[in-house]
Amino acid sequence: MPVREAQETAQNRGFDLVEIAPSANPPVCRLMDYGKHKFEQSKREKEARKKQKVISIKEVKMRPNIDEHDFQTKTKNARKFLNSGDKVKFTIMFRGRQITHPEIGKQISEKFAEQLSDISSVEKPPKVEGRNMVMILVPKQDNVSKEAE
Repeated sequence: MPVREAQETAQNRGFDLVEIAPSANPPVCRLMDYGKHKFEQSKREKEARKKQKVISIKEVKMRPNIDEHDFQTKTKNARKFLNSGDKVKFTIMFRGRQITHPEIGKQISEKFAEQLSDISSVEKPPKVEGRNMVMILVPKQDNVSKEAE
């Protein structure tokens, strides 16, 4: 249908002539209320944004000579983070000559991962980066789905 004729038809019916597929040959147009279309489109986008879960990374820091009670407290905090669906970056900070014993940091990292193995898995194993040893834990999928329900 010619463009002029389509515009007249749209105006007579009280609609707008909206181009749907401009790259098609010939271009595809539709008669619709453009304001209503934009409103519904923004509504759909808003719903999609609501359903998205933003995963942030929470950090738990320790030193190689951490006491048992402090370790348990940090583990409890990490458990809260994992239950809420966030990733946990576990950092062991070495001071001075402590960096000459990275095996101590590795033992603490493994103990930490083992304590949280029921609700998390290791995404990035412990690795020395400068004066820190870093490990990243992610929540297990079945655990996150339970939280969503």
